Amino acid sequence: MAALSMKGWQRPEMRFRKWGALRRVITTRRLVSTFGSQPRSNNKDIKIPILERLNSGDVLVGDGGMTYALEKRGYVTAAQWTPEAVVEHPEAVRQLHREFAMSGADVLQAFVFNGTDDRLNRYRTGETKLKCEEVNKAGCELVTEVAKEFGCYVGFNVSTTAAYEMEMGKKKVQEEFERQLKAFDGFECDILIAEYISSVEEAVWAVEVLKQRNLPIAVTLSISHLGDFNDVTPEECGKRLKEAGADIIGTNCRFAPIDTLDAAIMMKNGIQETGMSSHYVCQPNGWELECKNKHGHSEEPECPYAMESKTITRWDAQEFARRAYEAGIRYIGGCCGMEPYHIRAIAEELREERGRLPLNSRGVNGSALRDHPLESMRKKANKEFWMNLKKRR
Repeated sequence: MAALSMKGWQRPEMRFRKWGALRRVITTRRLVSTFGSQPRSNNKDIKIPILERLNSGDVLVGDGGMTYALEKRGYVTAAQWTPEAVVEHPEAVRQLHREFAMSGADVLQAFVFNGTDDRLNRYRTGETKLKCEEVNKAGCELVTEVAKEFGCYVGFNVSTTAAYEMEMGKKKVQEEFERQLKAFDGFECDILIAEYISSVEEAVWAVEVLKQRNLPIAVTLSISHLGDFNDVTPEECGKRLKEAGADIIGTNCRFAPIDTLDAAIMMKNGIQETGMSSHYVCQPNGWELECKNKHGHSEEPECPYAMESKTITRWDAQEFARRAYEAGIRYIGGCCGMEPYHIRAIAEELREERGRLPLNSRGVNGSALRDHPLESMRKKANKEFWMNLKKRR
C-alpha cells in the first residue's frame, strides 16, 4: 500500500500555531489603536504620598483577600485564618503579593492579619509555638520586597482585638493595638490601616493609637447598612471616625460588594451632612451573600468550606468598581474571596480614570476574543455579552 502523501497538508496544531502568531499581531495592532500609548504598568506616581494622590482625584486600587486565597492554595488552615505562612511558606505569600501587583493593585497590605500571640498559638504547643514578632516581621519584609519590585504603596494593618471582644476596657484594647503596631518597628510604610473592626468605638480607639505614627490612617469597618455591633448607624460611624482623625474612611469584609458599598456610601453621607470631607475606601468580600445580620459571611451555611459556589465573577467586580467610583470612592479593592483576577477586573474597569492597564492586560471586555478562529468565541468579544450572561445566572 502506497504511503499517504503529506504534501499540501498540515497537522491541525501547526495550522493553529500559525494562526496564533497572526492573531497576536492583529490583536496587538488593535490594542494600540484602542488604547494608544496608554501604559501597562503599576504606580507611576509612587513617590507622591497617598493623600496627595487622593487629594488630586486619583483613584487607587487595593489588593484582595490573602487568607482565603492562601487557604485555597493549601497554605492556611480554614477557620484559624492566621498568617504563619509568611515564615513557613514565604514563597507562597510572596507570589500572591506579586499576583495582586501584576493585576493592578496600587496598595499592597502586609499579610499579618490575626498575627497576635494568642491567635497564632491557639492550637500550638511547645516547640511549635510561633512568636508574634517573628511572624509580623516576615510579613512586613515580604510585602515591602514585592511593593518595591512593582512600585506599589505599602500598607501595614491592625485589626479587631480579643480585648475588645472580652470587654476588657479601653486601656487594654489600646495596649493590644500598640503591640500590633510595635511589630512594624524598623519598617517603612505608606499607610496604616485599621481593618475588620465591627464596632466604631474600637475603631476610634485604634485611630488614637495609630495617630502617634504620623502616617495616613485608613479605617475600614466590617459593617453593612444594619450598622455596627453596638447598633451605631453607618452615618454616625463615619462622623465619629472623621472626628477621631481618620484620613480615609469606609468598609471592608463580611459582606457582598453591594452591601459593603452601600454602608460606605452611608458613612460618606453622614460625614458630608456635618460639612466635613474625607477620602473613602471600599474593599468588600468576593462573594454573593444575603445580608441577613451583622455577621455577614460567617453566618452563611457554606462558610468556610463551600464558598466557591458564591464567588462573584470578574464582571461583578467591574460593576462594583464602577458603582464605587461613581459614588465618590477613590480607594477601591477587595477582601476575603477577592482573587487577583477580581482586582485585575477592577483595574481594567477603571483604566481610563487611572490612565493605565494592569501589566499583562492586552485587551479588555473580551476584546482578545475578536480574532479567535471560532465564530462562537468571536461573538463573546464584547462586554454586553458578558453582562447579559451575568444577568441570566
